[in-house]
Amino acid sequence: MNKARILPSADLDDGVVIGDDSSVWHLAQVRGGAEVGKNVVVGRGAYIGPGVHVGDNCKIQNYALVYEPSYLEDGVFIGPAAVLTNDTFPRAINPDGSLKSAHDWEPVGVTLKQGASVGARAVCVAPVTIGRWATVAAGAVVTKDVPDYALVAGVPARRIKWVGRSGFPLESSGEGRWNDPRTGDQFIENNNTLTLVEDNG
Repeated sequence: MNKARILPSADLDDGVVIGDDSSVWHLAQVRGGAEVGKNVVVGRGAYIGPGVHVGDNCKIQNYALVYEPSYLEDGVFIGPAAVLTNDTFPRAINPDGSLKSAHDWEPVGVTLKQGASVGARAVCVAPVTIGRWATVAAGAVVTKDVPDYALVAGVPARRIKWVGRSGFPLESSGEGRWNDPRTGDQFIENNNTLTLVEDNG
């Protein structure tokens, strides 16, 4: 028996899978074929498109829009009113003036790797990948891939710091080495990528 908590005002299509201990709150909409993992929170007014995959232990906050074919790994956070787009060159009509249909364009997705976070009102413009444990600052507009452990901000978003699995900025320990003062994790930076070299978690 599924233990998910689905509020009566939520709108779930046929063919939706909701994992145990997940919650779908007021006015949220989950479209057909979407898969929502275990222990996930889908906030008020959030939208999850057809066929979207949401891993375990994710949080999708109020009024976030997760358009297909987004793919969220485990432990992903999507902040309030954040948007994951799916049309690189959007138009309502074709060049001949006719209304575009689903057959007139090909959706492209946003991929969020394990533990990644997208801040409030940020926009991720598909196709992009947000790396493991990376953070997109509130209000940022992401137009290119974000490396693991990067904190990006601005329009367009650029890396301004490195962050650990705790979400807090890393501290330099010299010679391309970084540490997370919250967890004790150690990292090595090489060619603008960060690698976890010691796991104390």
